[in-house]
Amino acid sequence: MLILQETWNDVSGALVVYAPVDIPSMNTVMSGGDSAYVALLPSGFSILPDGSSSSSDQFDTDGGLVNQESKGCLLTVGFQILVNSLPTAKLNVESVETVNNLIACTIHKIRAALRIPA
Repeated sequence: MLILQETWNDVSGALVVYAPVDIPSMNTVMSGGDSAYVALLPSGFSILPDGSSSSSDQFDTDGGLVNQESKGCLLTVGFQILVNSLPTAKLNVESVETVNNLIACTIHKIRAALRIPA
């Protein structure tokens, strides 16, 4: 599997979008094949400031705040996960637990990366 990823950030927030792609599909597309047959299930997260910055805030050349205490942020996480490819399939308890664990682990890793205490 390969992970396609796009990131973006400025003073209004940050966004990370990614999608796993199998290597044979990617090789087909890179060789001129039709990308319409590549299954993409993008996931990602956004981090937005809490909106409490004041007009006296100073920004550096990259758009980051200078000399300001963190006032908080809003984290939004979105996943697209293929649990079962059968259209009539129903979710089972194990699938729900797996997705819940994935979400919890992802949020924990984001908090750790941003050095936010639990």
